[in-house]
Amino acid sequence: MSNVTTRDGTQIFYKDWGKGRPVVFSHGWPLTADAWDPQMLFLVQKGFRVIAHDRRSHGRSTQTSAGNEMDTYADDLATLLDKLDVKDATMVGHSTGGGEVAHYIGRHGTARVAQAVLIGAVPPLMLKTDANPGGLPLEVFDGIRKGVVDNRSQFYLDLATPFYGYNRSGAKPSPGVIQEFWRQGMAGGVLGQYECIRQFSEVDYTEDLKKIDVPTLVLHGDDDQIVPIDASARLTAKIVRNATLKIYPGASHGMCTVNADQVNADLLDFLKQ
Repeated sequence: MSNVTTRDGTQIFYKDWGKGRPVVFSHGWPLTADAWDPQMLFLVQKGFRVIAHDRRSHGRSTQTSAGNEMDTYADDLATLLDKLDVKDATMVGHSTGGGEVAHYIGRHGTARVAQAVLIGAVPPLMLKTDANPGGLPLEVFDGIRKGVVDNRSQFYLDLATPFYGYNRSGAKPSPGVIQEFWRQGMAGGVLGQYECIRQFSEVDYTEDLKKIDVPTLVLHGDDDQIVPIDASARLTAKIVRNATLKIYPGASHGMCTVNADQVNADLLDFLKQ
């Protein structure tokens, strides 16, 4: 397996396919780089270089007891891009990975970045506060923490249903997709995944979004039950300079899987700009 070693000795697993312009993917919680298989397979066949890593404590990367927070996630990603000497990259983040992309740019700048794509992404802030009244109550995220502590395996099996919109009328649940969500989730470490919940729920990425100075595509489903669009994408598109918002009617949080053909086409169109 391909790994890069970070400053604290953590081994970050990554995939690096192809030789064209680089597209770098950051996955959502509690998943792994494998969540991007539909996009990576499509784009590598279109002549792009595609790179995705497992965030620390997720998937095949080291399960650490420290650094399970966004500053370190962004620094881990920077270490990977430096090792691979990635230039003119299109950075793509889904859900928590959208926070990672935003914070990478806010912390490390865009010297290696030409474009950004945020898909079903958590910025600017998921938590409901006085300054962010459209967010979700802290009790929602405390419930996620409880689910992870009480029975992580069952919680991930159950979470897959609203994640992919399989609880909606007319939806056709895929047992394979649900099992794959569970497999990726259970590959990670419970401590790191538990600590990551705060990173996608309570961290404010507004200042990071303000620092994004490259063309940015924001994709979001208007039936996203995990990251509601009004508290995320609609606000992000107003904060990021040179951002384009594209809404997928009826799409779920798992749009990169359920709506893979449309997401792939939109990514390719954006890459060609």
